[in-house]
Amino acid sequence: MSDVVPSPVQRLIDATNAGDTAAFLAVFTEDGAVDDWGRTFRGVDAITGWSDAEFIGKQVTLDITTADVSGQVTTIVAQVGGNGFNGPSTFGFTTAGDRVSLMTITG
Repeated sequence: MSDVVPSPVQRLIDATNAGDTAAFLAVFTEDGAVDDWGRTFRGVDAITGWSDAEFIGKQVTLDITTADVSGQVTTIVAQVGGNGFNGPSTFGFTTAGDRVSLMTITG
């Protein structure tokens, strides 16, 4: 799938699957945000707290099953594994240059 998914999104997925919080955070723009079902976490401190409690801290893994790129927005469906939610989920990623400005979890 990496031939379809833009580089910043692939780096975020790779960092997630490696459990590498520093690499995960480095993919976001300075004012980047995560929108997790309407709960928004903006900036490195807020994203770190969210990730520690609900994402990388839960050893989340993402196995992309479909990807669609439309301009700066990439939508993926991934099989989520780890020690929290498990099952298919939909993620949206808005890119800005070589980084992600917004990661949205919607389903």
